[in-house]
Amino acid sequence: MNAVWIVDDDQSIRWVLEKALAREGFAVRAFGTAAECLAALDDDAPQVLVSDIRMPGASGIDLLQKFRARRPGTPVIIMTAYSDLESAVSAFQGGAFEYLPKPFDLPAAIELIRRAVEESEREASVEEHAEGGLDMLGQAPAMQEVFRAIGRLSQSNVTVLITGESGTGKELVARALHEHSPRAKAAFVALNTAAIPRDLLESELFGHERGAFTGAQQMRRGRFEQAEGGTLFLDEIGDMPAELQTRLLRVLSDGQFYRVGGHQPMKANVRVIAATHQNLEERVRQGLFREDLFHRLNVIRLRLPPLRERGEDIPLLVRHFMQKSARELGGEPKRLSAEAMRVLQAFAWPGNVRQLENACHWLTVMAPGQVIDAKDLPPEIREAVGVTVLEAPARVVPASAAQDELAGPAPGLAMHVAASGSPRGAAAASVGTPSGAHSWSQLLEREVSAQLAAQPAAAREDMHSDLMDRLAREFEGTVIRTALRHTRGRRIDAAVRLGIGRNTITRKIQELRLEDDEAA
Repeated sequence: MNAVWIVDDDQSIRWVLEKALAREGFAVRAFGTAAECLAALDDDAPQVLVSDIRMPGASGIDLLQKFRARRPGTPVIIMTAYSDLESAVSAFQGGAFEYLPKPFDLPAAIELIRRAVEESEREASVEEHAEGGLDMLGQAPAMQEVFRAIGRLSQSNVTVLITGESGTGKELVARALHEHSPRAKAAFVALNTAAIPRDLLESELFGHERGAFTGAQQMRRGRFEQAEGGTLFLDEIGDMPAELQTRLLRVLSDGQFYRVGGHQPMKANVRVIAATHQNLEERVRQGLFREDLFHRLNVIRLRLPPLRERGEDIPLLVRHFMQKSARELGGEPKRLSAEAMRVLQAFAWPGNVRQLENACHWLTVMAPGQVIDAKDLPPEIREAVGVTVLEAPARVVPASAAQDELAGPAPGLAMHVAASGSPRGAAAASVGTPSGAHSWSQLLEREVSAQLAAQPAAAREDMHSDLMDRLAREFEGTVIRTALRHTRGRRIDAAVRLGIGRNTITRKIQELRLEDDEAA
C-alpha cells in the first residue's frame, strides 16, 4: 500500500489530510514534530513525506535536510503559508518535490500527493534497474527480448552480431554479454573500426613489431592481444576495409594472427562481438563486404530497436539520465512536467538513446527551473513536435456570435478561451480564428470605448474612475475561471497552463472571490 507521512503541529491539518488520503486508498502516518518523524525512520519509511515548515523544535527545512540525507530518493512536499515564501524557495533549493501553500485546496493537495507517490514508484524502478549493474533500461517488449537473449547467451562463447541504428546502445549490449559470460574477469576491449584511419587500423587490431614501418620505434600489442581471454567488440564492422576483412576472417577461422611486420603466429583466445548500423546483406550484394566473413559474424544476431519503437521506455530513461546528469554536476535531479514528457514521447529521436541522454544533460544545465515544462525543451525538439502551437497564447473569442454586433456598453467582458490542440502527433495542427469572429483585442477595444463614452465628457483630475482596475479584474477572473474549468478545478495544473506561480493563482482566486465559482 502507498505510504504517506504527514508532519504538522496543527492537529486539524493532520486530521483533514489523514481522512482524505485514507479515502483515496493511501496508508497514512501522522506526526506532530520533526523529531517524531525522524525517530520513525529507524524502523519504517514512507513513499512520500508531507511536512509543514513552521513547527515547534526542528523546522520543516531541517527535517527536509535530515530526511533527504537518509532517504534521498523519496519525494518531500513542504506546506507553507504566503509569508513563508523565502522558506519555500529554500525548500526547493534543498530538494523538495513541491510546496503546498496554505490554506490549500484539498483536491489539489491530494492530486499533488498522488503525483509524488507515482514519482516515488518510478524512482524506485530506476534504482532497481541501476542496482542490476547494467546501464540498460527498458520495459518495452522489444527490449525485453534483448534482455532475454543476453541471458540465453550468458554462458556461450558464440560470436554475436549486433545491429541497430546509431545511438541505440550497441556497445552497452556488448558489454552486458561480456559481463555475464565466463570471460567477465578478463578484459573487454572496444574498437570503432570507422574511427581509425585505414592505414593504422591493421596495427590497431593486430599490433606491430619494432621497425615494421616508419615510426614503429617499439613493439606494440594490438587489440586482439589486449583482449586475450576476454571479449573484443568491433563497432561499425561494415566500414572495415576489404584487406582487413580477409585478415579478420582468418583470425575467426584459425584462431591465429600475425603482428604487422611479424613472422611468429599469435594465438587469439578472444570472443568477437561485432556491431553495425548498416545493412550487411546489402553491402555483400554490392561487393563491399565479404560474404564468408558475414556468415562468420552472423552466428547470432541481436537487433536493437530504435527509440521511436519503444516510446514507453522514454519516461524511465529520462529519469535515469536526469539523475545521472545531476550526480555529475552535483545538483538535484530536475523533473519534467507531464506535458514535457508527452512532447519527448512524440519526438522521433533520430539519434536514439544517445540523443535522449544528451538532451537530458542539456536540460540539467540549461532549463531555468526545477520542473521542466514543454517550453523549456531544446528548440529542435519543440519545433519538430510543434510545441510552438502549445505555447501560443490562448485565443479569446466572443462567447456567442450575437456579441459580434455589440451596439452599446456591455455589462462585462463575456469571453471564453478556445482550446489550443494536443501535442501527441508528430506535428500539432495550428489553431485558427473562428470564421467571422472578431479578435479578443478588438472586442476589448470596443468595450473600453463604450465605457469611456459613458463617462462625463470633460475629464477632471479629481475624478476617481475605477475603469482600469475593474476591467483588469474581469479579465483575470475570466482567464482563471476558464483555466480552472479546463483542469476540473486543479489549481496547480491551471497555474502551470497559464504560466503563473502556484501561490499566485491561489492569491488571485481569493482576491477575485472565485472560491464560490469553484464550489459551484
